[in-house]
Amino acid sequence: MTKTFTAYMEYDSETGLYVGNIPSVPGAHTQAASLDELQSNLREVVELCLEEMEAHGDAVAEDTFVGIQKIAVNL
Repeated sequence: MTKTFTAYMEYDSETGLYVGNIPSVPGAHTQAASLDELQSNLREVVELCLEEMEAHGDAVAEDTFVGIQKIAVNL
């Protein structure tokens, strides 16, 4: 069975790393030097988190992603 999750990814200019998290899976966050590596790391951490949740009998939350918007403000 394949389940799809939404990852939020950002670039951290202080560390020079990409940071990603999957809000619907507690503990699913990681970082990497490239976006490809980040995607791989996120996949791995989600698998580990889901295995842990299953072992404890915890339900996997549904992904509630709605969308992203850019908001402009005048400064």
